[in-house]
Amino acid sequence: MSAAEPRTIVLFRHAKADWPQVTDHERPLADRGRKDAAEAGRRLLDTGVAVDLALCSTATRTRETWKLAVHEFPHRPKTIYEERIYEASPGELIALLNETPDDVGNLLLVGHNPGVHALAEILAGSAEADAGGRMNRRGFPAAAFAVLSFEGPWKSLEPRVATLRDYWAPSD
Repeated sequence: MSAAEPRTIVLFRHAKADWPQVTDHERPLADRGRKDAAEAGRRLLDTGVAVDLALCSTATRTRETWKLAVHEFPHRPKTIYEERIYEASPGELIALLNETPDDVGNLLLVGHNPGVHALAEILAGSAEADAGGRMNRRGFPAAAFAVLSFEGPWKSLEPRVATLRDYWAPSD
């Protein structure tokens, strides 16, 4: 893949987590979260994006979300569990995405709010159809995802260079 070809980024917030007596990093999914994670996987498949690489936070709820979502895919993409995603700011997430090898065309990041929502808003210089309006109305609830595209190498990813192509949230 050349560095000038279109790239796709899927920003995926973990599904609804439970609140047992564990550290925040170790919080598991709630029952509703398990259901929504699988539904998000089916909806991601409907977007037609063939994920080449998944970057997933090391938190329990993100790992569980990804496991349930990817189960719906015809093949499992390479997955890297990245501790830098947990509690990352949008700037830190952009720096992480800038490290992506240029042979990766479609990348999925499973992370947390407020970073994932803010990153979607920061990257999107434009939006197709009603994707931007739906994201503005709904926010970025648990298990939501945004699909963005941009052209150029990963190291050129910066604010306002992407187009928000799709957005989905449970009960959408």
